[in-house]
Amino acid sequence: MVVLSKPTLNNFLLVKSCKPSTTLLNGIPVVDLADPEAKTLIVKACKEFGFFKVVNHGVPLEFMSNLENEALRFFKKPQSEKDRAGPPDPFGYGSKRIGSNGDVGWVEYILLNTNPDVISNKSLSFYRENRQNLRSAVEDYIAAMKKMCCLVLELMADGLGIEPKNVLSRLLKDEKSDSCFRINHYPPCPEVQQAALNGRNLLGFGEHTDPQVISVLRSNSTSGLQICLTDGTWVSVPPDHTSFFINVGDTLQVLTNGRFKSVKHRVLADTTKSRLSMIYFGGPPLSEKIVPLPSLMLKKEESLYKEFTWLEYKKAMYNSRLADYRLGPFEKSYGK
Repeated sequence: MVVLSKPTLNNFLLVKSCKPSTTLLNGIPVVDLADPEAKTLIVKACKEFGFFKVVNHGVPLEFMSNLENEALRFFKKPQSEKDRAGPPDPFGYGSKRIGSNGDVGWVEYILLNTNPDVISNKSLSFYRENRQNLRSAVEDYIAAMKKMCCLVLELMADGLGIEPKNVLSRLLKDEKSDSCFRINHYPPCPEVQQAALNGRNLLGFGEHTDPQVISVLRSNSTSGLQICLTDGTWVSVPPDHTSFFINVGDTLQVLTNGRFKSVKHRVLADTTKSRLSMIYFGGPPLSEKIVPLPSLMLKKEESLYKEFTWLEYKKAMYNSRLADYRLGPFEKSYGK
């Protein structure tokens, strides 16, 4: 599990506890990818929540369970063995520290580059140090994630009434796509009860938005994920280990000129159960210019954002804190 030199609540971010919204608990948007109305439901969910669950996704359950089992085998290794695969640069194994700017959480993780043409030395080193079975499970899973993501993005474009059909999916299909994959492991946290007595929640992963185009999350059956509604209310997302949850990322917010909102989310620690989540982050090539899609812009509609490349945004992200509103400096109204 995550090793702490002096386990103390001061090491982690504490937030006021909140009551989950019973309306949203049973009202998370659910999209059946086999439904003829899927494209309309996806667009509606992206506008209202920036988040939705997909079912009938076509990803074999075997891919999910194989990767979960292999990942758990890795996380059960002695800490000294896991540390040989880190610290991340940003790829590899990491524990407790999230990024290089002071953010921490009750989490350990594996972060890997998904593009075999630009795979990092740290990713290769991680695979060499660990079982071939894990690499095979990761590759099978990532291939399925990319295929599903592209389908969702093409349905999204169709629902928005924009052409060509691959205007969004091409960013992930590009041979230089800068996508990545993360496996988060949240061990049981004994300090949760102490925090609860003081009316606080202990965070496994602090609030943030995802910077890429789209994120696809799958977790085991342990709860903890929360999303933030437009009114600032935090609500819990019921876990479903057979389905996937889709997040709108910052880049997609820009591409749609703010029609879709990048959803803020976080993970709470649990006192008795471990949580394992696997997230595919679909990103564009580093040189891709990020601007609102011309085919989506209405007559005389102005862009809300300055033009930037994915590399420029990625650099800005690494220089920020988790909870920062990273799109702010790229908004045209910023500083006025």
